[in-house]
Amino acid sequence: MSYQDVALHTFTTKPWSITECIENFAKREIGGISIWRETVEDCDLKKVREHYTATGLTPVSYVRGGFFTAIEEATRQEHLATNRKWLQDAAELGMPSVVLVCGATVGQSPLTNRNQIRDGIGAIVGEAAKLGIELLIEPLHPCYCGNRSAIPTLKAANDLCEEIAAPNLKVAVDVYHVWWDHELESELKRCADNGWLGSYHICDYKAEPADMLLDRGVMGEGCCNLSEVDQWVVQDNGFQGLREIEIFSAEWWQKDQHEFLDHILKSYDEIYK
Repeated sequence: MSYQDVALHTFTTKPWSITECIENFAKREIGGISIWRETVEDCDLKKVREHYTATGLTPVSYVRGGFFTAIEEATRQEHLATNRKWLQDAAELGMPSVVLVCGATVGQSPLTNRNQIRDGIGAIVGEAAKLGIELLIEPLHPCYCGNRSAIPTLKAANDLCEEIAAPNLKVAVDVYHVWWDHELESELKRCADNGWLGSYHICDYKAEPADMLLDRGVMGEGCCNLSEVDQWVVQDNGFQGLREIEIFSAEWWQKDQHEFLDHILKSYDEIYK
């Protein structure tokens, strides 16, 4: 069966090298690939690009940029320099977008963190545009507000897009992070109506995860209203990109990744086909 409407994140099959990811994704007729920095660390990015291009995989996103917050100004400037390096890497890989996990620093108020994120994005968004790269703000579940992201809702991400007003600044909507939000349907419409709906990630949220970061569910294993959210994203708001499967599972990473991929695609068939 073909999965041309799907992209896989390389961190989903974390034990695989980038070569294994490319080869095995292509064998399953998966449409696209989102590449994590960790997967290509110390790799020849030009050769990685040549490899995935030769297999027909569509490049989707480079993951992750961001982490704009810090108490010290000098540290924030270091973070900006690192982000500029990541933009160059994304361009060399041929990735059209960079997903932003925006950051949060303990010891600062949520508003201070938010404003540093705004300023950080504003400092690099023009440079990203010159490279032909979109920046995608990914709102994270509120449980990560302490040290990962001060952008906990789609509304907060939309507000940043509106305030910064850059044509290459959009949003990455991950169902894991936003499924719980009572304003999700209306904010998805606002996002799409303004041209900000840049990418769409799927997995599931377990009601009692063993780990808040590394125990995501495969679609159908948790409590997300996946079909309803998909209706809002695809049918109601006309999203035409690939559904990106992004699952962090310490449990599955200890097992055969071919079996994991089988399980993922079977679950995808049951909900999205």
